Amino acid sequence: MKIIAMIPARYAASRFPGKLMQDLGGKSVIRRTYEATVATHLFDDVFVVTDSDIIFNEISSNGGKAIMSQKEHECGSDRIAEAVKGMDIDVVINVQGDEPFTEKESLEKLIEVFKEDTTKKVDLASLMVHITDTDEINNPNTVKVIVDHNNFALYFSRSPIPYPRDPNAGVTYYKHKGVYAFRKQAILDFYRLPMLPLEASEKIECIRYLEYGKRIKMVETTIQGVEIDTPEDLERAKKLWK
Repeated sequence: MKIIAMIPARYAASRFPGKLMQDLGGKSVIRRTYEATVATHLFDDVFVVTDSDIIFNEISSNGGKAIMSQKEHECGSDRIAEAVKGMDIDVVINVQGDEPFTEKESLEKLIEVFKEDTTKKVDLASLMVHITDTDEINNPNTVKVIVDHNNFALYFSRSPIPYPRDPNAGVTYYKHKGVYAFRKQAILDFYRLPMLPLEASEKIECIRYLEYGKRIKMVETTIQGVEIDTPEDLERAKKLWK
């Protein structure tokens, strides 16, 4: 089984433009993420795929592998699909460019899903983290996921799901970490299928897979990491890096 990692990287992020080129301990955020992914030694290859000359040059001039997108893309999955279309691979893992603390343990769990899935019933695998903080549960920047008893995703939302009508029901809330593992065909299907209303409303790309009947296996991890979405997140990351 040939497994690669792709790190989609836009320069013009809506909430924090240029965040991937911000300094983190003497190197850019995107370079830290790339090097952390390579350092796991889990992949046959690792690429940054970008629409930015700045990011492309940042990776390639420092000995990394970068691919320039040929088209404009709405989301990271589309960017990856274009890049892998002609590649001889089985599984591609999407590592978010704004997660410089990417670590081996969680990625290994995703890869194991496909090694165990001999009947190929799983189209995607992704990570989730148990959360208890009320502010985080209600924060629309935190994507929540609910799963069935086999940990297949039922739905993703920026709203708190499930709604706590009975606060004593013993519900566990999960935050979706935006690290995905795809079978190659699943991400190619995503690329050609149009966005539907649920995805358009929530602005959560993995909802498209559910709307078209794909199966997403969720894997629980205890490792939160730091996603750099705001300048405040960057300051937290700098303290953690020290």
